[in-house]
Amino acid sequence: MADGEERGGEAGELTPRRPEAPDPGNAPPNPSAPDDESRPAGPGRNRRWPRTLRRTALALVLLLLLPTLAAETALRLNYTGTPERGTYTRNRDAIWLGHAWVDGRKTDADVTALVSRLRATGIRDLYVHAGPLEHDGTLPESAYPKARRLIRTLHDKAPRIRVQAWLGDEVAPEKPYAMHLERPATRSAVVDSTRHILDAGFQGAHFDLEPLHSGDRNYLALLDALHRVTRARHAVLSVAAHQIDPLPALHSVWGTVTGHPKWWSQAYFGQVARRVDQIAVMSYDTMQPLPSLYGGYVAQQTSLALEVTPKSTDLLMGLPFYHENRFGHWAHAETVPAAVRGVRLGLSRTDKARARFGVALYVDFAATEADWTAYREGWVR
Repeated sequence: MADGEERGGEAGELTPRRPEAPDPGNAPPNPSAPDDESRPAGPGRNRRWPRTLRRTALALVLLLLLPTLAAETALRLNYTGTPERGTYTRNRDAIWLGHAWVDGRKTDADVTALVSRLRATGIRDLYVHAGPLEHDGTLPESAYPKARRLIRTLHDKAPRIRVQAWLGDEVAPEKPYAMHLERPATRSAVVDSTRHILDAGFQGAHFDLEPLHSGDRNYLALLDALHRVTRARHAVLSVAAHQIDPLPALHSVWGTVTGHPKWWSQAYFGQVARRVDQIAVMSYDTMQPLPSLYGGYVAQQTSLALEVTPKSTDLLMGLPFYHENRFGHWAHAETVPAAVRGVRLGLSRTDKARARFGVALYVDFAATEADWTAYREGWVR
């Protein structure tokens, strides 16, 4: 007998037979007995919900579930089909590199290995973490002591590679203790920090400021000021961008419910894209539970971004080169093969001949050989 089943007694013992209860199905009806809903609940007996309340609860559940099911079905359908021929790398890809490359932990041998790794790829830009920025917008030179050496070595070994300084911070109002872009002095300090970074030899500045709410005019003002500096230095201004509303005005609804809007409107994404030389969509941490749904989501994001990004701006879609499991990101679902297929489908449907387009790999220190293989086989060819 399996554990958990009832036993009649010790081995060889007979259990007294209970008298059989009369079959309720054969009992004559009792017209005076109250129905179930009017009968008072006894000990251990739950009251049944009134019929109208049950119907209301069911309607609410359906109201919540049906839009979600419809959206997920649409994403799954978005993952179907065959990408167009030629939708592969344009040799404008990028990768985010950790702080170890500028603080002395990486050696010349590491740089040589990195160059060898990049040789068989379409990667042109390296976003090397040189921050984070202080909350007041300043950046001490002690944050990137080995930057000049790294840049010099990379240029000697791989002249086509472009090295950008990856600068980031948390921002208000969602993070009130962090950077306040509404303060002119803070924005001026960020611009000054960018000048110093370019003086150190970086060929561009890549900004990742989060969480940025859709419609933030102070961010646009900062980008305008930064672009004047980078353009004068013949350097690149690039940004890591939030995802675009997968449903109209979802950022407003989500922000009201959670306090964290997460997405940008498509219009605001276009406003940002017009102010920079390169925009990389952080197309991961999507809350999708299956590779097919994630791939369909990336295909949609690719199309939405292509529709509003100027032809003169490089558009890059992020690939998840990391394997954490936490709220918003399931490693078994957000895979490189699913992302690459989604990118190719979105590109095929929206602007298959787009030249200034690529993917951005996040992040070097968490990547596996399987990630690199999937990127090369799926995108580089």
